[in-house]
Amino acid sequence: MSVRSYTKIWLHLIWGTHKREKSLLNKEIRVKISNHLVEYSKQKGIYMKANYVNSEHVHALIDLPTDKTIEEVMRLIKGESSLWINKQVDFKFLWGKGYGAFSVSESNLDKVVKYINGQEEHHRKKSYTEEYDEFLRAYKVS
Repeated sequence: MSVRSYTKIWLHLIWGTHKREKSLLNKEIRVKISNHLVEYSKQKGIYMKANYVNSEHVHALIDLPTDKTIEEVMRLIKGESSLWINKQVDFKFLWGKGYGAFSVSESNLDKVVKYINGQEEHHRKKSYTEEYDEFLRAYKVS
């Protein structure tokens, strides 16, 4: 038997723009940010199964690597993507402080991927604040 570390820790990550500003990121740049998040995550050894960049927040589903903490992953993703976005746009862009990281069981992966991919439709009915508050209640955080 080989001596290796194996984990399978799926996390649904959510983070927002500074002051939840909506109008800064148009659809075209959001698609580019989404693609960039996948590529950058891959470079850092983080498998990102899905993501969706909304106008004021992001959802991503990752498999947490054995050599990184949640805090490290978020610092890497938010920090580097903020720098990248600022090279693409003609205004000052910032992510907001903080994030949500929620565990996902293997049996719920498809459901979470479908939820993330359906963000555009989902937010026609519910605001980011309402959605985030629901996550906090469902995971008994507040």
